[in-house]
Amino acid sequence: MTVVINMRDGPDEGKIRIAARFILEGKLVAFPTETVYGLGADALREDAVRRIFEVKGRPPDNPLIVHVASFDDLKKVARDIPPEAKLLARRFWPGPLTLVLPARDEVPRVTTGGLDTVAVRMPAHPIALALIKASTPLAAPSANVSGRPSPTLAEHVADDFYGRIECIIDGGETPIGVESTVIDLSSEEPTVLRPGGLPIEEIERVLGKLEVQVKAKGVARSPGMKYRHYSPNARVVVVEGKGERVREKIRELIEEYRSRGLKVGVMARYRYDADGFFNPGRTTEEVARNLFRGLRELDKLGVDVIIAEGVEEKGLGVAVMNRLRKAAGGRIIRV
Repeated sequence: MTVVINMRDGPDEGKIRIAARFILEGKLVAFPTETVYGLGADALREDAVRRIFEVKGRPPDNPLIVHVASFDDLKKVARDIPPEAKLLARRFWPGPLTLVLPARDEVPRVTTGGLDTVAVRMPAHPIALALIKASTPLAAPSANVSGRPSPTLAEHVADDFYGRIECIIDGGETPIGVESTVIDLSSEEPTVLRPGGLPIEEIERVLGKLEVQVKAKGVARSPGMKYRHYSPNARVVVVEGKGERVREKIRELIEEYRSRGLKVGVMARYRYDADGFFNPGRTTEEVARNLFRGLRELDKLGVDVIIAEGVEEKGLGVAVMNRLRKAAGGRIIRV
């Protein structure tokens, strides 16, 4: 039995206490953040965190992000906090920025994916912050079956986990729609490990030019670096380029796949004659917010292939293209 708690009007003290009780009992609670829905458990309780991996089908060496509600909480899970971390936290927390730092011994290695570092962020969502304050720092990956598109609505969480977790907090649609930006501050040079909801350009205005490493070289210190991610059941093909050349290629692909007897879905900003169509929006911010929703909705139509239109790689567009390319598994067409 999964308890669904409606908080679409914002945090409710009594309802938060109910959800917090689940956390403190070692159970799992899905909750909204400003990026996507998270699947939360007590970050310092090994048995609770192990259930996250079991329910998601997540590889054990894929580290989780610990969500905190204050800088004092950060000190409970991280040590040797460098000046850059304090600077970024003051500037961007609460918000969609995750910092990778040396982990305290109190953090179970199951939470860190067996690493001596811990990924930490302070979410900018009133429900998430209220839940953490009423309970404890939360280990919380996205609340979806591992490898599937991330959830931006409580309905997406229910599709994957209803009857398998104890509680879902329905806080409505998440406003950003892609996961947090992850930056590693555990070594000499700050390194971006995952582009996300905070554009890299904004971080560089504070720290200067950053190295970007989105594929794991050996050990993965961040989620999203090593395993299949964000993929619907349908095969995804991404078309990158500009203007009419992109539109012409999408039309060609629709005809080609249909000639093979395949049902075709299209996610793009212009309407196409396809078996399924989803318009994610005109601006990059709209596309980011609607990206995972579009993949899930086209999947529900039973299409065999989803043709997705790329976006310009600047600002949030970097995160959008990172997610699309991972969903496509290398099926990229540039025109």
